[in-house]
Amino acid sequence: MTISVAPLAVQLHDAQRNAEAIPQLPDGISIDEAYAIQHAVLDQRFAAGERLVGTKLGFTSRAKMAQMGVSDIIVGQLTDAMRVEDGGEVRLSTLVHPRVEPEIVFRLGRDVDPTDPLADIVSAVDAVAPAVEVIDSRYRDFKFNLADVIADNTSGGMFAIGGWLPVGDIGNRAVRLSVDGRDAQFGSTAAILGHPYRALRQLVGIAAKQGFPLRAGHVILAGAATAAVPFGPSVVRVEVAGLGSVTVRGVA
Repeated sequence: MTISVAPLAVQLHDAQRNAEAIPQLPDGISIDEAYAIQHAVLDQRFAAGERLVGTKLGFTSRAKMAQMGVSDIIVGQLTDAMRVEDGGEVRLSTLVHPRVEPEIVFRLGRDVDPTDPLADIVSAVDAVAPAVEVIDSRYRDFKFNLADVIADNTSGGMFAIGGWLPVGDIGNRAVRLSVDGRDAQFGSTAAILGHPYRALRQLVGIAAKQGFPLRAGHVILAGAATAAVPFGPSVVRVEVAGLGSVTVRGVA
């Protein structure tokens, strides 16, 4: 099957901009075609003035990979318009199916050439921080397949970052997600492919194949350390042992 990228990208972009759910994409879309749609969606956002600030990784849990029948992570893009300040507000009316996930985020201190077989992305990281990601699928009834998710910028919604710290041992740090002061999820950074660095290294190959730049100053959301929880009018706090915390407030 040959797909037409442009109209599907417009449909997804309009769904995100208007916070309106749409049907799933046609069956038979390949992974490469899904990434082409994603790039076309983001091109519309860039044309409207948004700026690329990094990437986000998805399916970094082995259980999720098994559920979706994949062996690699998936990658989305982050823009400056998606960022919320620590302690800031997220207007829930701008989202379709908002959920929150606790994450850690890396910052690149130098450019990484993903086409260089000797590129070492881990050594390029100059800081790490706790993060909270607000994911949002634009598909009706929250039903989607792998190609749908990739095309929809891996369910990218909003994100907030806590204070930056030098990179230390982040292989097995306790993670806590609370909603209005009540514990909602507990986990560990080890849930991210056993170690978040493994997700970073997978990113390089996908960036080379699918055309994602890895530039100095870019941030990389490493993937969820626990399952996501629904996001309503509430205060969500993510704490990562040794890294601090970050908070966002959902407002109606």
